[in-house]
Amino acid sequence: MIRVQTDNFDISSEIATLTAGRKDIGALVTFTGLVRDLNDGDRVSTLELEHYPGMTEKELTRIEAEAHARWALRASLIIHRVGRLEPGDNIVLVITASAHREDAFKAAEFLMDYLKTRAPFWKRESDGATEKWVDARDSDDLAAKRWDD
Repeated sequence: MIRVQTDNFDISSEIATLTAGRKDIGALVTFTGLVRDLNDGDRVSTLELEHYPGMTEKELTRIEAEAHARWALRASLIIHRVGRLEPGDNIVLVITASAHREDAFKAAEFLMDYLKTRAPFWKRESDGATEKWVDARDSDDLAAKRWDD
């Protein structure tokens, strides 16, 4: 399941919804990304996330389906926020559920690596006086390459 939204999310509620009535889940891995107040040495007072509606959801669905094809996941959830965020705010939530921990851990790492490199989101940071677009990091591309077949 994927969601792109402006509203915040509650991690405990999302876990409860994903696992409600499930007895086949033996491992649950969560990753929550937060807005930092410092990025590459520059102060951050706000982060604006933009996306291309329709295209973003389609790509997130594709990425999630690929994770399910690679690992024996019982369930998964990707929530990515868009709009204006401030330091300390939640940005992204990835939850992977499987019978055993190895699949859940690997799938969560894969999903985050692919979200960072393949999902169509654009980030603009402000320090309160100036704004700049955030470029992709070489380290993110390198991390995603480990999943190449």
